[in-house]
Amino acid sequence: MDFAPLRALLGARLSTGPSDLALHGQSEAHFPPMPPDAVAYPETTAEVSDILRMCAAQGIAVIGWGTGTSLEGHALAPKGGLCVDFARMNRVLHVAPEDMLARVQPGVTRMALNAELRATGLFFPVDPGADASLGGMAATRASGTTAVRYGTMRANVLALEVVLADGRIIRTGTNAPKSSTGYDLTALFVGSEGTLGLITELTLRLHGQPEAVTAAICAFDDMRAAVEAVITTIQSGIPMARIEFVDGATVRAFNAHAGLDMAPCPHLMVEFHGSAAGVREQAQRFGEIVAECGGGAFHWAETPEARAKLWKLRHNGYYAARALVPHAAPLTTDICVPISRLAEAVEETAADIAASGIPGPILGHVGDGNFHALLLPDKDSPAQIATAHALAARMAARALRLGGTVSGEHGLGLGKRKYMQAEHGAAWEVMGALKAALDPAGILNPGKLLP
Repeated sequence: MDFAPLRALLGARLSTGPSDLALHGQSEAHFPPMPPDAVAYPETTAEVSDILRMCAAQGIAVIGWGTGTSLEGHALAPKGGLCVDFARMNRVLHVAPEDMLARVQPGVTRMALNAELRATGLFFPVDPGADASLGGMAATRASGTTAVRYGTMRANVLALEVVLADGRIIRTGTNAPKSSTGYDLTALFVGSEGTLGLITELTLRLHGQPEAVTAAICAFDDMRAAVEAVITTIQSGIPMARIEFVDGATVRAFNAHAGLDMAPCPHLMVEFHGSAAGVREQAQRFGEIVAECGGGAFHWAETPEARAKLWKLRHNGYYAARALVPHAAPLTTDICVPISRLAEAVEETAADIAASGIPGPILGHVGDGNFHALLLPDKDSPAQIATAHALAARMAARALRLGGTVSGEHGLGLGKRKYMQAEHGAAWEVMGALKAALDPAGILNPGKLLP
């Protein structure tokens, strides 16, 4: 593997230092470290094009890197190769308030973009919790707490600039709100996990900052009542901005992590966006549903500071739950099912976890049928680790049986490729044919997503 041409191109921005390789060989997932052989820090699309052209000539694997927050090992390097870190491509290139869009480089994080947008009255809504890079969020088709109202990355990416495996630079999509010309290549690359090309620029759909925002949390005696409240709310057409579920184990983790004294039972965490009158109406309608389902009183978070504290609690749920079992080897997984099957999916999963004897807090974006389980087997117990993997496999099978998907937002990476045949059938082979057409040498993020 000759990195001399890349060294001539990038100079000190090509790193083979042990600490840099180690950093880019780790993830939030349960997989062991898989470091690359080198890390590149490009600053322009032209440099990314040159990098891919040089790697293609030698057959060097190329893996894109955003902020490293993915949960299925998407950016690990099982075959070594070159990691392309987009940290230096972090500029907001253009904001067009009149068209409600922004053009950004892939290394811009969602929080950095929203800081840039404060004076415009607009914001970018997709919120996966982590301050992830927008390029990484597009590559993994991220969603999060606000997807129930504003949609996932699929709905909020209008156009892309992508560098293909052979170094060609293409643009997909336009600034127009819609198009009926040709294949939807933007949708093809959103969620492709870096296996078809490297995203070097994104045109994003923005939304107006709501006039009024309020949030609340309420408790339920049992899990089914909380989930039934969610189902009824969504089926009633109440335009929730966020509606999150956490089970009793997660609440106990919140209490230990943040020094709280919440009742250790299932809770819903919600947020309403709109006009002042609209928010009041939404909250009233939701309150009626909660009362009918046996939920408790709302604890309101009306100030920006109180809302930030509430959602920080939810976003830190992963770390809080991990702290419950310090010696665990965490395995986090998610599934997504039709809203009508949500209660069935959650209850079956909870019963399965309880019978296993392994801690497994459940939480998630249940407003769109998506929930997560953080399985916490003892890292020194091969039997518990095997049980956790079996639980995750049964969750995936359950999702497919109920008409859902094995991942609503974590994606596939290294962890869930084994379920693709069962979910997609012959369509998975078509995906493989697309991969072969765009990356015939298989250098882009090998070992991920595709057959």
